[in-house]
Amino acid sequence: MAAQRTVKPGEPAPPATLVIFGGAGDLARRLLTPAIVNLTRDGLIGDDLDIIIFSRGPDEGIADHLAQHLDLKDAAIKKAWKKRTAKLRYFQADFGDEEAFARLADELKDAGNIAFYLAVAPRFFAPIAEALGRAKLLDQKQGFRRLVVEKPFGHDLKSARALNKQLLAQMDESQIFRIDHFLGKETVQNIMVARFGNIFLEALWNNRYVDHVQITAAETVDVGTRGAFYDATGALQDMVPNHLFQMLAMIGMEPPNSFDAEAVRNEKAKLLDAVRVPTAAEARKEAVRGQYTAGTAGGNKVKSYRKSPDVAPDSRTETYAALRLWVDSWRWTGVPFYLRTGKALAARDTEIVIQFKPVALALFREEEKADIPPNRLIIQIQPNEGLAIRFAAKRPGPLVDTAPVCLDFRYADAFDMGPRTGYETLIYDMLLGDQSLFQRADMVERGWEIVEPILKAWQKGEPEDYKAGSTGPSCADELIERDGRQWHPIS
Repeated sequence: MAAQRTVKPGEPAPPATLVIFGGAGDLARRLLTPAIVNLTRDGLIGDDLDIIIFSRGPDEGIADHLAQHLDLKDAAIKKAWKKRTAKLRYFQADFGDEEAFARLADELKDAGNIAFYLAVAPRFFAPIAEALGRAKLLDQKQGFRRLVVEKPFGHDLKSARALNKQLLAQMDESQIFRIDHFLGKETVQNIMVARFGNIFLEALWNNRYVDHVQITAAETVDVGTRGAFYDATGALQDMVPNHLFQMLAMIGMEPPNSFDAEAVRNEKAKLLDAVRVPTAAEARKEAVRGQYTAGTAGGNKVKSYRKSPDVAPDSRTETYAALRLWVDSWRWTGVPFYLRTGKALAARDTEIVIQFKPVALALFREEEKADIPPNRLIIQIQPNEGLAIRFAAKRPGPLVDTAPVCLDFRYADAFDMGPRTGYETLIYDMLLGDQSLFQRADMVERGWEIVEPILKAWQKGEPEDYKAGSTGPSCADELIERDGRQWHPIS
């Protein structure tokens, strides 16, 4: 059963208490606090949201600590933050302290709606949920009880299934909000509006007209201080079953009957079910990996991945992954989907490229085929959110000479975007009970099921080196070029 909205979208979220486990950490300081303040400024969260910071450390000016990434010179932000600090409490306790959850239950005995946000390491997800269950804090007698879980949701199929089982033993699926901050970005949400709100696009959105699809998530940053986490994870596990597959699902899904959360999630799940699980041989052939060496990326000198703090000197963990997938559905059969993600690359660029099939050349016998590039729709997720359509036009002059041109739309040119973290929509939707942008248990498990053969194939062998600041390893270029195609340049 889906979580039910308690108010209409656009109205202030209902009164609630938000308990943030690990609320003094980096995630809460950099992203959650600014998002909550932005929602307060915009009137989408009222004075009736209490916030409890559940953390192990002593309360040493928690309000000042959380305000580090707020622009308090902005009068509206300052006013909104003042509202939030008036309703901010600190709860000092250890996640493993059973008695602490009994104390928390006593403190919340008169609360109505309560949401628990797990801004903690993944190893704490199940223990905290189980402790909340034992303390009867997930019973929905006085109001809703919701649990927000950050990624990574498991590290393979077995662990994802185990975590789902542990959580669902304590609460209903409608209470679980598996959060993916990529889906909070305006352009990702606009994918469905662009598709289903424009008949000329939806009419072409099939294997008759689409040649292939590229999904890219490129970063200039290296692993930095996250070596311990990253060396046990890698690019594939960190990005593909969640971020990239969610974008794949939104691009490939069939039109839902409505924008009701379950209608949307059902169509996403159907799309993921249609993704072909690679065989062992296909996993070795259609998925490649790389690891960055020393270079310059994003204007900064980057040392070799293996020389990063907390990374094994002989690490075989990939910092770049690329793969080709097939969707066995009536709409997409025969259309390859190319996915790639990596760190320490030439540019920060998250985008989806829909490349259409080339035009028939009967009218352009005098033209070189290369002079008539295929049409492309480019959905830019970050850093410059927008959409672009590449098409052919005639050059001025007496000859029929074609040239590639572009129609660009950028959100910042048309709308006052303001500073956003990507969490605003997700937090607001969670408080409303709208699960449209949140993964369901079956979707999470299906994502891991698809990449499982690749994880097994990569237990042997070494990732290919690529220089920091480059576009990635040569094996990724070879992966797409053997199909007669090329990656859209990252920029």
